[in-house]
Amino acid sequence: MTERLNKVRAIFDKLDIDGILVADGANMKYLTGFYGGTGDGLVLVGKDGAALITDNRYEEDMRNRIADDVQLLITRDYWAVAMVAAQRFKIAKLGFEDSLPYRDFDYIDENFVGEDIAPTPGLLEALREVKDEAELAALRKAGEVAVAGFNELLEQLHAGMTEREVANLLDYIMKQKGADKPSFDTIVAAGINGALPHAQATDKVIEKGELVTIDFGYFVDDYTSDVTRTIAFGEVSEELQNIYGIVKHANEVALAGIHAEMDASKIDDLARDVINEAGYGKNYEHSTGHGVGLAIHEGPAVSGRSEDTIHAGMLLTIEPGIYLPGIGGVRIEDDVITTKDGIENLTAGISKELIVIDK
Repeated sequence: MTERLNKVRAIFDKLDIDGILVADGANMKYLTGFYGGTGDGLVLVGKDGAALITDNRYEEDMRNRIADDVQLLITRDYWAVAMVAAQRFKIAKLGFEDSLPYRDFDYIDENFVGEDIAPTPGLLEALREVKDEAELAALRKAGEVAVAGFNELLEQLHAGMTEREVANLLDYIMKQKGADKPSFDTIVAAGINGALPHAQATDKVIEKGELVTIDFGYFVDDYTSDVTRTIAFGEVSEELQNIYGIVKHANEVALAGIHAEMDASKIDDLARDVINEAGYGKNYEHSTGHGVGLAIHEGPAVSGRSEDTIHAGMLLTIEPGIYLPGIGGVRIEDDVITTKDGIENLTAGISKELIVIDK
């Protein structure tokens, strides 16, 4: 944790601040390991000190887990104690997250006794984009659980199940494999529902001749996965087989083109060009991917509008798709760690050949 605190401090001069107050749950966890969520505490980082401010619900456990260079301050009045601690840390110019609710901004604006306060847009989120070795290990474990769980699910699927039954079964299997919880409601979209990129699992019965898109992610040791596969129940139409092949090719072309120090928008171009050339560009309306870590959606953005740069040590999703209203859809998504020369695919253990469930 000391290294992460020092990364923040290294940017203080550039931002003309000498301390930062952190309220976002994922950012607090990143800096201190604190497992509470947003609203359960604050982290204050100064040039020469840092404090986790929370209440007695977390006191005993955090005393055993917190780093030696982070003070643990127990209170029910987080914000008032943070203002006192800022004085003790000699913070004259205090940075704060631009995601702060207005009521909390108003409090520090009225009660901070230093020279000035200043927003620090996306500071912690940007630092979280490139993972350290401990984070990469956790992401690999999350990937292993995702692969093992999904492959076990495939053995139990059959026509006649509902979307909701499949989603619930996958949640159960993943927890049996070691997952803590899903990072979003598991998507199971059968038949025409597959044309909805963010469909919700319903009581629709899965029938033979349908494609089914399953999009899932599960937290393991604080870090999550985000994976999608589209599978067939029985024989599907030639058109559905065709779009499956196009999406698979788009996914593979994008993965093959990734390398460090490239523009993230170029990855989107690689996948989108394949789909455009096949004549389905208007049926691919979302971005090609995003970062993943302590949150299911992190930077960088992998889209045509992205101004981000890819660096080694990022975790990206690559998830092209084609969606045909009234017919169905296909999305294939992998989780990859970027390296200097390419990628490490954490979800390669799930086949991308069209899986057919004949039961």
